[in-house]
Amino acid sequence: MNQTLKLFTVALAAGAVTLGGYKLLDTKNDVGVTSIPVSTNTVNYTPTNFSSDTPTTSIDFTVAAEKTVNSVVHVINKTVSRQPTNMMEYIYGGGQPKAQVGTGSGVIITPDGYIITNNHVIDNATQLEVTLNNNATYKATLVGTDPKTDIALIKIDAEEPLPFVPFSDSNNTKVGEWVLAVGNPFRLTSTVTAGIVSAKARDLDEFDGNPQSFIQTDAAVNRGNSGGALVNTRGELIGINTAITSETGSYVGYAFAVPSNIARKVVEDIMEFGNVQRAVLGISGGNLNTQSAKQWGVSETEGVYVGSVEEGSGAASSGIRKGDIIKELDGYQVGKFSDLSGYLGAKRPNDVVKVTVLRDGDEKVIPVTLIKLETYEIKDIGVEVRKANSADLQKYGLKNGVEIIKALTKEVARYGIEGNIIIAIDDIKVNDVDEVKDIMTSRKRQDPIKMTFVNKQGETHSYIFR
Repeated sequence: MNQTLKLFTVALAAGAVTLGGYKLLDTKNDVGVTSIPVSTNTVNYTPTNFSSDTPTTSIDFTVAAEKTVNSVVHVINKTVSRQPTNMMEYIYGGGQPKAQVGTGSGVIITPDGYIITNNHVIDNATQLEVTLNNNATYKATLVGTDPKTDIALIKIDAEEPLPFVPFSDSNNTKVGEWVLAVGNPFRLTSTVTAGIVSAKARDLDEFDGNPQSFIQTDAAVNRGNSGGALVNTRGELIGINTAITSETGSYVGYAFAVPSNIARKVVEDIMEFGNVQRAVLGISGGNLNTQSAKQWGVSETEGVYVGSVEEGSGAASSGIRKGDIIKELDGYQVGKFSDLSGYLGAKRPNDVVKVTVLRDGDEKVIPVTLIKLETYEIKDIGVEVRKANSADLQKYGLKNGVEIIKALTKEVARYGIEGNIIIAIDDIKVNDVDEVKDIMTSRKRQDPIKMTFVNKQGETHSYIFR
């Protein structure tokens, strides 16, 4: 009892001290305190959770997916290859037949069954099959191919009109724009993935002699997506999915599509002419940057520097000169060579293009009539040729010949034969690429090929290829 009374007395005293201290401090705070004046000026803050003036709209991918998914097909490529089992079969051909099956995607572009896909999807096919999204399967026929752009056109015959994807103008596609990739990765049919346009006019290898101009996207693209559709949010075709860059062979965020303008022009040429009619300005040059600008003595770091103008070309007859810097084509900005090659890839011979060049600090707009690029790949030799111009023929004292413009294999490239003039094949004189084509298509494949040419030193040589 006494202990409890002591504890109660201590607690009561402590409470009194606490209240007294609080009152003392409270009184001191009231003495000599100057209030901080309240500003009447309004300070404009932008809260992080406040909507800005930029209009925001909800992107609905379902519309584009519904429009596209039934127009993208599964392409099955059946091939038969022969594996040599002895030296004679290796030299003269032959061996045990072996069946192989490859798969990819395709896009229906007309209601009567024309389908666009990649050349590498149907390459060497002995039989083609197409499966629609409704699981209906059709035999397909090959209409034509273009290995340079990796585009092929096939066709199926259906009883009823088929759903198809309309083409869009890929030049109007913007970096950052939402896109869908539709295809059949890993044989999973009708797969839709979303992403954005990461870049335009992308050339994966600037030094391979084959100018490219891909649309880059981060929409997931994997094996089996090749030949599938890259569409905008309106369900319009802006590209044909073609390649990925990856150390593993699977998607890591970088996929590439042939722009729809190029793909459309290729298939229209195949349908009308049976081959692709390529148009060129008739110039050679390179990209501008700080290093190359210093080398060429110019101050610009964007555009295409004209290093030379081909005799007899549209560029030459229109007055484009060496040293000009190409900045625009028909108002389309040209920052690098792949911009130029991508824009011209959708043009045809005899089309007129307004070329904006920078010359001595002044801009000039020069109309240029494009000429037809006539080349032919002699795959059995490993070179690409075109008709030699009169200046080169006169230089070497020749009356005929075709010029080697590119080596097709590393083995041939190491000999540095670009610029040599082939004057005869199998002792038959050649004047142009059509004559070369006739010789190569009429000969027996197993026969050796004799190529007679004049090198850059003016010396005549003959090689036999077996």
